[in-house]
Amino acid sequence: MDTELSKILSERDNLLRIIDNLLEGIIAHDKNRRILYFNRTAEEITGYKKEEVIGKDCHEVFGEPFCGARCSFKDGYPEEKWVDKEYPLTIITKQGETKRLEMRLTGMRDSDGSFIGVLASFRDITDLTALKIKTGEVQGFCGIIGRDSKMLEIYRQIRDVAGNDYPVHISGETGTGKELVAMAIHKESRRGGGPFVPVNCGALPEGILESELFGHVKGAFSGAIRDKKGRFELANGGTLFLDEVAELPKHVQVKLLRVLQDGSFERVGGEKSITTDARIISATNRDLKKDVQEGRFREDLYYRINVVPIKLPPLRERKGDIPLLIEHFMKEARDEGQEVSGVSNQAMELLISYSWPGNVRELQSAIRFSILRAKGSLIQPHHLPIELQKDLHMVHEKGRSRKLNVEMVKEALIKTGYNKAKAARLLGVGRATLYRFLKDFPELDEDT
Repeated sequence: MDTELSKILSERDNLLRIIDNLLEGIIAHDKNRRILYFNRTAEEITGYKKEEVIGKDCHEVFGEPFCGARCSFKDGYPEEKWVDKEYPLTIITKQGETKRLEMRLTGMRDSDGSFIGVLASFRDITDLTALKIKTGEVQGFCGIIGRDSKMLEIYRQIRDVAGNDYPVHISGETGTGKELVAMAIHKESRRGGGPFVPVNCGALPEGILESELFGHVKGAFSGAIRDKKGRFELANGGTLFLDEVAELPKHVQVKLLRVLQDGSFERVGGEKSITTDARIISATNRDLKKDVQEGRFREDLYYRINVVPIKLPPLRERKGDIPLLIEHFMKEARDEGQEVSGVSNQAMELLISYSWPGNVRELQSAIRFSILRAKGSLIQPHHLPIELQKDLHMVHEKGRSRKLNVEMVKEALIKTGYNKAKAARLLGVGRATLYRFLKDFPELDEDT
């Protein structure tokens, strides 16, 4: 049997036939990026035919690096020692379709051990990811925690906008995770291997904001002792995230508008025009449209940055995610070496009923505070921040009949494997209350 196997594999045509029928796409190229092999699955995934790519530079074939900013060969042959890699990747097919891949790169060597090229294997996970999001079979996405229906819609939006370079504007209350969404868009895009450069426009003094964004030349102002690159230059090939964009002064808004129009600007005090290839994602917790109407924000700039709007829901509108977020923050604490037991039913009831004006950021701070006070024991109401304890008498008055909602109940049922007794304890209600609720929403109950 071993002899027969060896004989089959020794035949080049048989070996190529085996590779050609793999379920993974295979691309092999030499040190000069010249494509040597392109199997049938690679054709199906990318939309390119074998005869279109063999013998050609992969950058020329695909119009830009197939791996986007993650390409190890985007600036030529990598001089440093080759290291095998694995990463997720978003590509644009020949037909213009956006696809999400899992990519693995392995260095190829000759009989002397010299590096001679790269073997890339990849599989299409576009439909799998979309299905998980559609069915709610996710606890989070790209670092964002939550599976409320509102968050599933956010995940879909992230995937939709990741395939192009249109400016995205993220709105939402303080603490809803706007920077996390911006980072997710960056990671999911072809720029994912490039720099992600965040700028808090409201935290920088107006006097240095323009210099921070666009850089300056030596002698431009007192203290400018050398040329300095700005954030736009540092974000070249990646993403620039402008948080609190509504705080930009008018003269900086004008300069930003020009960058969005033609990708060029001058450093402060400079005359040379500099071009940059950075995607712009902005965010604010204010009503930017109202700022435009009241003359605080340029209307033309508003329409430039608001090409793709994404609005994040406040935590009080997705309370079913609160137990999931708490579990995540507790895991983080355990990973940091802290002793963590859990949350009592009464404390959980307070955490779920609270309005969370500071949203997820406030919840994270509250859990960290409570873990420190509990000192390894189960978190009780008196361990919670004083703001939450103020609601304790209201919980007692409402007793076990407090109002439930679909998302809360769905989350609890999923988390407990549809064990209604456990779900009721997690929700802080009696089983009878939960049963009455499920009669009104039978679609939540697996037994109906």
